[in-house]
Amino acid sequence: MTAYRMNRISGGPAGRPGRLPLDGPPALVLVAHGSRDPRALGTVRALAGLVRALRPDLAVHLGHIELNAPLLPDTLDALARRGTGEAVLVPLLFGRGYHIKQDIPEMAAATRVRTRAADPLGAHPLLAEALHDRLAEAGWHPPRTASGRRSSAVVLASAGSRDPESAAGTRRIARLLAERLGVPVVPAYACAAAPTVEGAVRSLTARGRHDIAVASCFTAPGRFATQCADAAPGIASAPLGAHPALARLILHRYEQTLATQVTAAA
Repeated sequence: MTAYRMNRISGGPAGRPGRLPLDGPPALVLVAHGSRDPRALGTVRALAGLVRALRPDLAVHLGHIELNAPLLPDTLDALARRGTGEAVLVPLLFGRGYHIKQDIPEMAAATRVRTRAADPLGAHPLLAEALHDRLAEAGWHPPRTASGRRSSAVVLASAGSRDPESAAGTRRIARLLAERLGVPVVPAYACAAAPTVEGAVRSLTARGRHDIAVASCFTAPGRFATQCADAAPGIASAPLGAHPALARLILHRYEQTLATQVTAAA
């Protein structure tokens, strides 16, 4: 058994910083956006619990950008008080927008803990798997005939950003999902970018695609997820939540960040 497993003490309830390994890998901090929706906090805590179950050797913590406790600066301050020297911040976000480029780095810069920022969850087969599963749970089935495929489409609903790099990332997610589903997938946004879900549905309908589902590319319930689901003409999937594939993707981003840093140092 490795030293850090021998020294590990439980991190406590999901989302609450606890005592950390005396000698072990960097802590993993899930960075959630935060929401006024009362379901959101429980959802991201459940996702953190899945990550812990997959990697019991890691200290897994939760910090929010806004609206929910613990806020990210408070989580990092708690880690510093416990003597943690290093943490990897894994954003529960899907594109490289303002939160990734400004908010998270600014919050991290104010802590004594050495932090490394992982890429957003973004375009990855594990994300396409989770999106597909949530659609299936909502009742979506792949069309079985050529005419069914010609009349079907999916709208990929996400938060939106004015940053063109974020929109490019959403388009990559849509392409991955389309490859998995076998029908066109059109990105749409809750704010700050076009088209909206309503606009995407109108455009698809004008092209003869009347069997349209909405795939929710949100981590947890909230205003934007509800807004996009309400605009669906038919099936709308639930937010990704505590999906096993999303937990595996979080750990992939964590390990990818460590490997990238080691390679750069070498």
